[in-house]
Parts: sequence; C-alpha cells; structure tokens
Amino acid sequence: MDDMDDLIDRYLAELRVEGGLSGNTLDSYRRDLRKLQDFWASRHIRKPAGVTRQSLSEFLVHLKRSNLSPASTARCMAALRGFFRFLSRERLLRENPLLSLSSPRPWMKLPKVLTQGEVAKLLEVPEGARPEDKRDAAMVELLYATGLRVSELVSLELSHLNLAVGYVLAFGKGAKQRVVPLGELARKKVEAYLDSARGALIKGRPSRHVFVTRRGGKLTRQGFWKVLRARARRAGIVKPISPHMLRHSFATHLLDHGADLRSVQAMLGHARITTTQIYTHVERERLKRLHTDLFPRKRRLRTKARAERGTITK
Repeated sequence: MDDMDDLIDRYLAELRVEGGLSGNTLDSYRRDLRKLQDFWASRHIRKPAGVTRQSLSEFLVHLKRSNLSPASTARCMAALRGFFRFLSRERLLRENPLLSLSSPRPWMKLPKVLTQGEVAKLLEVPEGARPEDKRDAAMVELLYATGLRVSELVSLELSHLNLAVGYVLAFGKGAKQRVVPLGELARKKVEAYLDSARGALIKGRPSRHVFVTRRGGKLTRQGFWKVLRARARRAGIVKPISPHMLRHSFATHLLDHGADLRSVQAMLGHARITTTQIYTHVERERLKRLHTDLFPRKRRLRTKARAERGTITK
C-alpha cells in the first residue's frame, strides 16, 4: 500500500506535468492535502480505502470551522476534489466519497482595498538616493498600474516589457499569458529604474529579471512584501497592507471609474468571470450614485425641496 506522502507527491507531480500548475499553487495544494492527512491521522485512518463518507463530512465541517478565507476554502476544496479523482483512477478507492457530499457553502467576503488617496500617498513617498529606492518605487507603481500578482511582478523578465508601446506580458496561473497595458507614470518609473539603478544593483552580472537585488538575483515575494510595508509606514498608512491589496485596489478603482467587468477580468488574468464578480459591489455603488444624480424624478424632488427651503428662510 502506498504511503500517503507518496500518493500526495504522485498527485502533485501529475498536476505539474499535465496541468501546468505553478509552483506556488502546487505548494498551496500540498499544504491543503497535509490538513487532510493530519485529520485522517487523528481519526486513525492510514489508507485512502479507510475513508468513509462520514469521516470526510467531519473533515469538511472541520475545514469550515478553521476560519479560512473564502479563497483558501475554495482552493482546498479544489485540491481535495482533484486528489480523490486521482485516487479513484489509481483504483485505491471503490468509490469517490466526495461525490456524494456538498462542499461547505461559500460566503462572500469583499476584498480589502486602499482608497485612491491612500494609493496616492503610497506612490508619492519621496524617493531616496539608493538604487533600491528607484527599484522599489518602480515596483509599487507597476503593481498598481497593472494589477499583477506579486509572483508575476517579481518574476517579470526584461523580454516581457515593451516600454515603447506601453505594455507588459504577464504569465499567470497555468503559465497563461496575457497582455496588460502600462500607464505613462509606471512606464516612466520603470524606465528610470532600468536606466540608472538596475545596472548599479546587478554590477554586470547576467540576469533576465527586471527587478533584482544587490546580489544579482530576483527580489522574492517576501522581500517585496517587506518593501511595501516599509513604504506604507513612510506614507502614514496604518492599516495592514499586502501586495494583493494593491491588485484589489487596481480592479476596484478601474470599475469605479467606468471600466467594464470583462476588461478587468482580462487584465487580472481570471479564467472565469465569476472570480472577477467579487468586485461588482463597486459597480452597484457607482450605479446607485448615477441614479441618484441623474434620474429626472429625483432631480425634480431635490429642486423642489431646495425651493421650499428657500421659501421658508425668506
């Protein structure tokens, strides 16, 4: 009988080769499956064949009580569904017990965003004289201007930039490629970094990555997270901030200024429009404002009320 660690390794290897999933997604799936493995161990279940509908139902209840975010819960369920399909194909289960169970009911949680004023403060932090300062300013400006994932930002290569035309090539989940427009301010910040700071950091060492450290390697996600938090403190932003918050802010502010949902979906690289629809609360608020400002009946009532107030004061 295969060890659970071995089964998880085989399943993830299959996803890497056949599904083309990114390393970050595979790492997340591994953590999710470890949760299941630990839960089974607590119930003295050592083999997949020992899993029952009841024990799986108990795990789903445990998952729901773990205070995971909606996105983490959905990803965990995706990992479980795929893993049980894999076990069924390998004939390690007589039947797939997950098929007869409903997933925990998803709940809507609105994304945390920065206000446009907070973003302005973040982008306008005075720039220092170090090469890292120009790099950091370019990265933050580019992240907000394009809505890239932080993994896409730190993995960006020189060949992915077209500053003359004004776009970047982003490679998202499953190595899917998309073209994202690049605003003028972000283009200038990136150009300034490439012209005067990147060479000082890399010191002639070869690197295909845009954003590098003094050692010549690419900046890590964790490294950029620290950069962003330090910059937020300098900007006087007290709320907890993350790179993904800038991605959410990019989408929210675009919709708030009239962009359509399909365009935002394409720029974010979402495979399904349902993923982007989490931002539709912005469109609803904008439509409410438009209705309040422009609907003739409401305008007439406001005019009448102002006239009555003027009559009373005279």
